[in-house]
Amino acid sequence: MTTVNTRSVAIVGAGPVGALMAVYFANRGWNVHVYESRPDMRLPENKALIQNRSINLALSVRGLTALKGTGLALDDLIMKSGLPMRGRMLHIGKEGHLVSQDYGVHGECINSVDRAKLNEDLITAAEALSNVKLSFNLALKRADLDKGTLDLENSVTKEKVKAEADLIVGCDGSYSAVRNSLMRYVRLDFGQEYIPHGYCELSIPAKVGANGQPEFAMDPEHLHIWPRHKFMMIALPNPDKSFTVTLFMPFANFELIHDKKDLLEFFEEYFTDAIALMGKDLLIDEYFKNPKGSLVMIKANPYHYKDRCIILGDAAHSMVPFYGQGMNCGFEDVRVLDSLLSEFDVKSTKKGSEDKSLELALEAYTDRRAKDLKAICELALYNYTEMRHGVTSPMYLMRKKVESWLHLLVPSKVIPLYTMVSFSNKPYSEAYARHHRQGFWLGVAGAAVGLGTAAGLLVAGWKQRKQLKDAGGLLKAAFLQAANSMQKMIQ
Repeated sequence: MTTVNTRSVAIVGAGPVGALMAVYFANRGWNVHVYESRPDMRLPENKALIQNRSINLALSVRGLTALKGTGLALDDLIMKSGLPMRGRMLHIGKEGHLVSQDYGVHGECINSVDRAKLNEDLITAAEALSNVKLSFNLALKRADLDKGTLDLENSVTKEKVKAEADLIVGCDGSYSAVRNSLMRYVRLDFGQEYIPHGYCELSIPAKVGANGQPEFAMDPEHLHIWPRHKFMMIALPNPDKSFTVTLFMPFANFELIHDKKDLLEFFEEYFTDAIALMGKDLLIDEYFKNPKGSLVMIKANPYHYKDRCIILGDAAHSMVPFYGQGMNCGFEDVRVLDSLLSEFDVKSTKKGSEDKSLELALEAYTDRRAKDLKAICELALYNYTEMRHGVTSPMYLMRKKVESWLHLLVPSKVIPLYTMVSFSNKPYSEAYARHHRQGFWLGVAGAAVGLGTAAGLLVAGWKQRKQLKDAGGLLKAAFLQAANSMQKMIQ
């Protein structure tokens, strides 16, 4: 009788990426064991012990595609509690004058989701599969990648635990223990950089409506931004009608706030409208109680070792959160790896030492994924400047208007960068490269709009002088004249 040796995988980390990876491997017929250093976050007694320092997650097309790819309707499950945001709502100036900026020209939305609930739902989905086992309170100390063994320690009892697997997958975050072990086996290029800005989480509670029921204190269909050039504050809606608020600014600024007097003076100077929304007492309590988190960027390459190990998510490419792509990118890692396992015909059973399919698939992952991960890490940092400063610049606003207009006129030739990143599965590196190529057309378009408007004022004014009754009508006609000219130029 022939013995069937089913492949086994040890996934270190039961965060969103690790839990989703467990589902994908289980679907392929592998025996899956997930090891998590923290206690089970789903248990009531552990919820208060796990201090949630993470920023709300923005789920977009890449993440939804990976969730849907499980075949378990996980995208629908997660979106039951997701809140769509169709654009940014800027709070300009001390008094918070509101300016809406849509994300897309066709009503595209990103979705505000609660990290803890999403993580719990994915863990539960993985655990429901018969070939998945989860172990909590087990921290990886070291892995022997050639032997496929893991040395773990129970964080409660300090008991030493030994485990083994055919493949070790590191989904254990920015300070990855799997990555530390991987460094001993490959010439791994590694970079870690803290930006000088940190963050502090605050909140805007629900208000009581006319019927006595809780209501949102602000428009829930927007990601709210208070851009203040060198720093900013953002707010994302929650299902309970509250908003999770995050203040991003240099640590040097945080260090200037010593007491509640300093805090209130700072908010009165820069975020006057937010004080009434938060309430002074809640603002003071949360600001001094909640930690001031660091923002780190991690770059590593290669991501694998032979057919024995691979790192995904923040373990491979931790990025700052300003493009809302950290989780989406991590989920895409899972989908891309799964597609390569299919491309290289990696079976769930071992075929002996001559079977190189898994090694080839992991090698292809490193080769194909590296440029995309480099691109999105750079874009995430760039978007911080845009969010805290660029969104208020007249030049930025003109460029976005022209870009949106051209996208409507010639959608195959001009696609906004945000659309490519958040509302498509186009590889990040291709989106980044196309964005640079489009810069030429946007420059030409900007000049054409300026010159065309001036010329159009004369042409349209003469042709339609009897119909135009005010300067607004004249300007509109001139812009349409310029638009028609620009469309012909691009086509």
